[in-house]
Amino acid sequence: MTESPRTSGLRSFVARRLLLGAAQTVAVVLLVFALTEALPGDAAVALAGDQPDPARIAAIREAMDLDRPAYERLADWAAGLTRGDFGTSLASGRPVSQYLGDGFGPTLLLASLTLALLVPLGLGLGVLSARHEGRLVDRLVSSVTLAVYAVPEFALGVLLVTVVALKLAWLPPTAVGHGTDLLAHPAVLVLPVLVLLSRPVCSLSRLVRAGMVDALAAPYAAHARRCGVPGARVCYAHALPNALAPAVQQLARTADWLLCGVIVVEALFVIPGLGTVLLNAVAERDVPVVQGLAVVFGVLTVVLNLGADLVAHRLTPRAAVAA
Repeated sequence: MTESPRTSGLRSFVARRLLLGAAQTVAVVLLVFALTEALPGDAAVALAGDQPDPARIAAIREAMDLDRPAYERLADWAAGLTRGDFGTSLASGRPVSQYLGDGFGPTLLLASLTLALLVPLGLGLGVLSARHEGRLVDRLVSSVTLAVYAVPEFALGVLLVTVVALKLAWLPPTAVGHGTDLLAHPAVLVLPVLVLLSRPVCSLSRLVRAGMVDALAAPYAAHARRCGVPGARVCYAHALPNALAPAVQQLARTADWLLCGVIVVEALFVIPGLGTVLLNAVAERDVPVVQGLAVVFGVLTVVLNLGADLVAHRLTPRAAVAA
């Protein structure tokens, strides 16, 4: 049985993207090691205390393997990564994987809740604006989303804490005193999720609106309407799938940001997630923890963008055939 050009093109595209993803992952590992090696200062001196003794510094350097050549340490570290061994914390002696496990749960919970609300809100607002293009609803949604997008997350978080948590006392201002089991205290999640949701829902809805406006004005949509296809079916069954490719890639960037870049929000609301772990590790010059987090963040970025490319490619029929 002869393979269709579409199937052959899809397999070729997937193979190329997988190879590129593997190369990017290797580049991330090398770059993380090189950048941490280039950090100013000496971790051994920092760990030795305010009045370091040369003998103690030498002992710490030996215990940390800092007296070995960089290429040997890189080889050992990379080999450990392939086994899931991220090394040991210099500050506490705990495995770095424990830090990752402790911080990943709260961060993943925040990201999941935000994405669960982002998808229906972003798609709904985008479709609503596109179906009422140029009318009051479209102008209202566009104005509100543009205004909300202009407010930085930190400023919005401070405003919500001041008004909603401190003045009105409707919600707790931070997660302090609630432990790491945030689901047992869902009220502490409301304000962080609102802050995390604010800007992505604006950008996603505007992307969906732009794609829907183009799709609804395309010849195939006009032909479907002339053939008597109901407007709702033209919108949701024909126009929306063709408008989703840019939105899928925006969702991947948002998921990447939620999992890897919510340091400000986690610090503001004292959420014990990966962002907080990273801040503490940087403050303590705990290089293995910083390296482990950087590798995890980099690999997550590669994987999420790879998945988004594959989905967007699948949603774009012309690209799938051309590949």
